[in-house]
Amino acid sequence: MGKKRSGAGLTGPQQATRFLGLSVLSGVVLAGIAIPGAGALGLAAKGTVEGFDEIPANLKTPPLSQRTTILDAEGGLIATVYSRDRQVVPLTAISPYMQKAIVAIEDSRFYEHGAVDLKGILRAVNRNAQEGGAAQGASTLTQQYVKNVFVEEAGDDPAKVAEAQQKSLGRKIRELKYSIQVEEELGKKKILENYLNITYFGQAAYGIESAAQRYFSKPAKDLTLDESALLAGVVQSPSRFDPVNDAQEAMKRRNVVLQRMADVKDISQAEADEAKKLPVTLKVTRPKNGCITAVKGAGFFCDFVRNTFLSDTVFGKTREERAKIWNQGGLTIRTTLDPQSQDAANNSIRDHVNQDDSIATAVTMVQPGTGRILAMGQSKPYGFGKNETQINYSVDKRMGGSNFGFQVGSTFKPFIAAAAIEKGMEPTKVYSAPNKMEYPSPVTRCEGSPPWQNLPLAGGKLQTAENETADEVGPYALKTAMEKSINTYFVQMISDIGLCPVTEMTQKLGVVPASGVKLPEEPSIALGSAEMSPLTMANAYAAFANRGVYCTPIALESITDAHGKALAVPKSKCDRAMSQDTADTINNLLRGVVDSGTGEKAGLNDRDNAGKTGTTDGRYNAWFVGYTPNMSGAVWVGSGGAKKITMEDITIGGQYYPKVFGGGLPGPIWKDAVSGALAGREAPPFANVHVPDPVVGGGGNGGGGAGGGRGNTPNQPTNPRKPGKPGKPGGDGKPGDSKPGTAAGGGGATPADPPVNPIPGLPADPGLIGGNENQ
Repeated sequence: MGKKRSGAGLTGPQQATRFLGLSVLSGVVLAGIAIPGAGALGLAAKGTVEGFDEIPANLKTPPLSQRTTILDAEGGLIATVYSRDRQVVPLTAISPYMQKAIVAIEDSRFYEHGAVDLKGILRAVNRNAQEGGAAQGASTLTQQYVKNVFVEEAGDDPAKVAEAQQKSLGRKIRELKYSIQVEEELGKKKILENYLNITYFGQAAYGIESAAQRYFSKPAKDLTLDESALLAGVVQSPSRFDPVNDAQEAMKRRNVVLQRMADVKDISQAEADEAKKLPVTLKVTRPKNGCITAVKGAGFFCDFVRNTFLSDTVFGKTREERAKIWNQGGLTIRTTLDPQSQDAANNSIRDHVNQDDSIATAVTMVQPGTGRILAMGQSKPYGFGKNETQINYSVDKRMGGSNFGFQVGSTFKPFIAAAAIEKGMEPTKVYSAPNKMEYPSPVTRCEGSPPWQNLPLAGGKLQTAENETADEVGPYALKTAMEKSINTYFVQMISDIGLCPVTEMTQKLGVVPASGVKLPEEPSIALGSAEMSPLTMANAYAAFANRGVYCTPIALESITDAHGKALAVPKSKCDRAMSQDTADTINNLLRGVVDSGTGEKAGLNDRDNAGKTGTTDGRYNAWFVGYTPNMSGAVWVGSGGAKKITMEDITIGGQYYPKVFGGGLPGPIWKDAVSGALAGREAPPFANVHVPDPVVGGGGNGGGGAGGGRGNTPNQPTNPRKPGKPGKPGGDGKPGDSKPGTAAGGGGATPADPPVNPIPGLPADPGLIGGNENQ
């Protein structure tokens, strides 16, 4: 019994409870009149309302969060994601047994009373008054539905959820007000339909359709009597009556529901007794939510789609607005992912790199001219377990990638060449390109910035660059320098044209460091010191394939909401980054890389293709970025974690590598991935642009073929005093050989000859050390 007080009789809570009951019984609330004395009862405090009439009524069509389905370009399922696993269905798609069971156990007089059950309230008020609290509730099915709407609107905010569920007179009055409005405007059948779609049934299942699929792997329309009673019983306490974790307790509750259905004449007693004898038989479908469930190894692409939605203002002005739409769900998202390309990328990755290897690889492919992302995969799968990761190695940090990206090595060199050609430099340009050299200084930067200076490092030494091997000694022309990936050639080139044309070109090509910082204006970028993502590199090279037009990358083709309404999606923006002639010239230069240069192992035999290798200092990263006229792809191999791994004397994918080069492992990965992606598809050609072989002399140390490069045409002397012999394809002259070269360099110069076309102010062979790897 409640504690009596002298004079007053009932405690404060008891008086408030009785007052609310009497107000309802007298028709005050039902008439929509403000409750008198509300202030005295504390109804105007935080979390309550001041007046009944002031409460807005807007629950006609409550927003229900649902599953979002992500599809590939052909309509195949990639993944299902949701804030709440729910599939909204009409009442006609719900078993009649289920409809009767939920009404019988939750509100058996549902079809007889209005929004408020006066008899139920009176019964609850009397009992609560006797016990001095809220021992018994009197909520109708309509009121429960309204409370669920409050919870749904609170989303995943714990504070708002708690506020929506708080046991206060203010919340109860709001609930009553909305319930009256809902009863008047929706009607009983629609209320029941909405209730069954919004209610939580445990096991992460919201709504009856998801519950039927979760527990019985069948649609709600096929639920039997005993199955319906089981699910109706779960609603009161989803954790206590969870049939997966406690079948006995769930069975007891099911039988209570069956008996209640018999008591209210929804079924016969014989039907109830027969159903009670049945065991709880489940066919559970485990929750499948999020990008971790993505098929075809597309977990990272799925995550990229989510990040695209949350970051693009086309879906809302603020991230909060966009997150609300995403969490609301019910979207059908068709993406650009090409199943054939994705399968090819996955197969190539599996053939070359194992999941448990100490290093990782990432492959990204895009379509030139559209920016459509066709494939995105990596050797460390999307997940939380051993040898899994949630870091998307293919993209920038802001889109779920690594903090910094990966140094790109010599794959940066085509950007320098494109900038130089755009500035008017001939593709036959020759530089002395010694084996070792100091960085030239000063080097001009963009207007407003002081020139870059090669200042002494610790110990007084200046910054230096060197080529990969000792026999790589100039002079070289651009074509051979690109094929052999000669570091010092491009250091001299960037010093010649200045840094600003290069940074301007990279901006036009979307080449931005993965961390989001500005590309540094310093000559070391010539050797790929900047850290990029594979998507950035693949998409930049796609502009070469597209004859100089750069298109921003896109992952979304179309989106429809839960009502079938189409939403706007971001479109690729295409702009000219360089002239057609420049792009065609770069294509010709990079064809040489895969024909006979450092990327020969990546070359395709059945179609025009081009590309560039890259290997960084310490062999921490190796790249191949290549393209055909209708596909561009980037392959990175390296250590994805915080620990840097030198890729020397290492086994990867079951194969031993003394040293990993961009052409040695990333190149074959690219070849297999692109070959599979384009199998059976058209093979358009590049525009044919001839880059003539220049006249190039021997190396600064008298080297023959290695210094002379590839460029001598027959019977064209490199030294007016000593005619050279016709070049023979294939080999290299020995470094330091005083005899004329007899291989790729043609007739070499004698040791006394000065290098052809030297950079003013630079010695022919400074003989200094340092720099990045160049293959």
